[in-house]
Amino acid sequence: MVFLLAFFHHFPYTLYMRTITEQGALYTPLAARLRPKTLDEFVGQEKILGKGTALRRAIEHGAAGSLILWGPPGVGKTTLAEIMARQMNAAIERVSAVTAGVKDLKEVIERAKEWRKINRQTVLIVDEIHRFNKVQQDVLLPSVEEGLITLIGATTENPYFEVIAALVSRASVVRLELLADDEMRQIIQRTNIRVATPAQDTLIRLAGGDARRALTILERASAGAGKKVVSKKDIESAAQQSVVQYDKKGDAHYDTISAFIKSMRGSDPDAALFYLFRMLAAGEDPKFIVRRMFIFASEDIGNADPHALMLVAAAAQTLEWVGLPEAEFALAHAATYLAAAPKSNSIYMAKEAAKADVARHGNAPPPGHITNAPIEGMKKHGKGVGYQYPHDFPEHLVTQTYRPAVIQKNVYYKPTEQGFEKEVKKRVERAREVLFPQKKELTRKLTKE
Repeated sequence: MVFLLAFFHHFPYTLYMRTITEQGALYTPLAARLRPKTLDEFVGQEKILGKGTALRRAIEHGAAGSLILWGPPGVGKTTLAEIMARQMNAAIERVSAVTAGVKDLKEVIERAKEWRKINRQTVLIVDEIHRFNKVQQDVLLPSVEEGLITLIGATTENPYFEVIAALVSRASVVRLELLADDEMRQIIQRTNIRVATPAQDTLIRLAGGDARRALTILERASAGAGKKVVSKKDIESAAQQSVVQYDKKGDAHYDTISAFIKSMRGSDPDAALFYLFRMLAAGEDPKFIVRRMFIFASEDIGNADPHALMLVAAAAQTLEWVGLPEAEFALAHAATYLAAAPKSNSIYMAKEAAKADVARHGNAPPPGHITNAPIEGMKKHGKGVGYQYPHDFPEHLVTQTYRPAVIQKNVYYKPTEQGFEKEVKKRVERAREVLFPQKKELTRKLTKE
């Protein structure tokens, strides 16, 4: 009975892998025909699957356990899952998180219990595991925990965000990367389709590390070509356009904006421009990019160049009034200025230090002489009494206290010698000399740090 159930369960998957042509013949896509069956046939991911690596040894001994394979499309997640399952000589169950419901998962669990009766392990391969909701994941959890099911999930999204912590903790997360150019070329050459070298280069560029996309384009380009060599023009015609690997809610979104910010922080305007236009080409909301530049202007530049924040504001206004693509000039203008500007994180450090003191001493009262006294009678209680108006004094500075006593000696803002902030530092030091004539250590501390 178990074997009949397994047969009928897997039969639809076999049909799914094929389509019927108009002539009635079964047709298997090139990418499916070339799908590796063993680790030796698998191309790429040498860091985790190369000879002698821990994961490869575990797979070869059928002892890899539950895994979540995380990576971009077309890098071999599902293929690797299939190889692992076969290596374990287990009963293989496959579901797609897009279509499978709680009922389907419970049926898988029941079949796993039947397989266990004859001492056979069950491997459940779940495509797009991040699409499971919490209820579906909770259904699987006990079976994975007790070892009834070995789970191999495949996802393009960060599992630490999209999969419940309890399930992640019971599986090893394996990160797969986009395929390198030489690995893509190796896959193309396995097809035995004659492809001119310039055409291979173009195909590799257009596929962007996605083997499945490369093979799909190649199959379309070579259709009806016979013995003819596939040309660069054939590839470009079949591909129609380059597709940037980018999901506005996925890892590519966060990785690219992170690279953009860190390139500006590292003062590399060329890298900043590359990531800026990569995001725009992928359809990223330009307002999101501008918001990040606003934050950067204060967090990473601050008073080292006060014009940085104003320039981002001008770029934002240009985007609002002009729109894309013309506003690309203003966005590039702002990004290159931010990258080239002198850097200082003193505003960030001051902000964090002040917030920490607020958390500790947020209820400390300000000195009475700087408090509000709208009614004359309040002065009897010390409100507003003794305040000295700075504009009545030389340099518009006067020795008086502005802080609660508990933070009297604390220093938050420590200007650097970067750019215009060097001038700001002189002003701050002079003000502190007047404000704290008996506390020169503040200035000495500032100078040393």
